[in-house]
Amino acid sequence: MDISLHQKRVATAVGLAAIPALALVFQGWVLFVVLALFCTFTLWEFYDMFSPLPGVGTVKSLGAVFTFLLLGAYAADAPQHMLMIFVAAFWAAAILFLVRFTRDATASFKPGMVLLAGLVYIPLNLHFFLSFSRHEILLVIGAAAISDTAAFYSGTLWGKKKIWPKVSPKKSWVGSLGGLTACMLATTGFGMAFGLGAPWQWLLLGAALNVAAQMGDFFESALKRSLHIKDSSSILPGHGGLLDRIDSLLLVVPTYGLIRTVHAFF
Repeated sequence: MDISLHQKRVATAVGLAAIPALALVFQGWVLFVVLALFCTFTLWEFYDMFSPLPGVGTVKSLGAVFTFLLLGAYAADAPQHMLMIFVAAFWAAAILFLVRFTRDATASFKPGMVLLAGLVYIPLNLHFFLSFSRHEILLVIGAAAISDTAAFYSGTLWGKKKIWPKVSPKKSWVGSLGGLTACMLATTGFGMAFGLGAPWQWLLLGAALNVAAQMGDFFESALKRSLHIKDSSSILPGHGGLLDRIDSLLLVVPTYGLIRTVHAFF
């Protein structure tokens, strides 16, 4: 293991922890602003992955506007308006395509599709944070972080047989099982200390969140490989980009949001 790279990863992870910590302390409008800005920057990173993307500047601007509108509608307790805003986003993408098509008959709808995919992938998946309690925010962030960290160390130390080499050549079965075990234990411990329910319910929740974390990681890995890029950006030393850091969280958050409609854990 490259020690200098490892130190960069640890320092970056500690620095990033300040973002959810700030939101947890203040919540309310501070949480909304922090989440909206974080989603916007991550969304821009996602759009840049598809470069050269025609009209990427316009796509980024529209992405930022619709991110704030989508999250704002949910924060204002008007979730029904989110569908209307997403329909408006589609028609904004359609008009962008029409304008480009009148100028160039070879223009495609790809920028519009990328715009809409990014809105679903990032702000729509993370909007659940606005309805989570402090304990729930800690739970989902902790589940994603522990899954990634345990998988990284156990896989680095003992992993040999790869789990899905075509998608992610470095990830091993040992790393996957290590992340699963750590997430289940951590979730159960957290639940017994602060939540409601029997240990077996927390164990199942931990397993579900870990599977979601791994699938989120695999999806972003496959996306990057299809686009022939190594990292979503180089903004975070030792980690790549914001999207590289939260790829697992992007599926953990909606997974927990769905599960809690079946059983109240807090």
